[in-house]
Amino acid sequence: MKKLMKRAGLSLLLLLLVALVSLRTFGFEPQDRRPGLWLVGDLVTEAVSDWTFTDQVGEIFVQTNTRYGIPHSITTYCVEYNGNFYLFSAYYTGGVFPDTRGWNRNVMRDPRVRLKIGGRLYDHTLSHVTDASTTEPVIRRFESKYPEWESPGNENVHIFLVQ
Repeated sequence: MKKLMKRAGLSLLLLLLVALVSLRTFGFEPQDRRPGLWLVGDLVTEAVSDWTFTDQVGEIFVQTNTRYGIPHSITTYCVEYNGNFYLFSAYYTGGVFPDTRGWNRNVMRDPRVRLKIGGRLYDHTLSHVTDASTTEPVIRRFESKYPEWESPGNENVHIFLVQ
């Protein structure tokens, strides 16, 4: 019986290891509101000086770092404004920032992220923007880029600057 339990345990451990290696290799990207894990694509190592190419992109993926070491990735909106690149997090049903969104909690704890735009990956850091002189025009830019978007009110919209 002990031998059977040991084999079962080792088999389960091996299965878990194969699953994690497969996910790491092939990724498990988010889809709409369902979060994902690792993002895969071609890593861009040179600095991005012009983010206007994202004007043609509707949604991007953001991979954050969790406390337990397995990435958490989500789908979000983005805009370029005055040469800077911004990401968007809306709390449609209210809630307290950053606690209501896992990816917001992760970014506030560890601002290093991986962005996937098209098939390309970009490693950057995010900073939460709270200054109204920046957030208000950026939100207006979001409204212009995404005319179908219904705002939950500026107090429930959080903006992150990609650095």
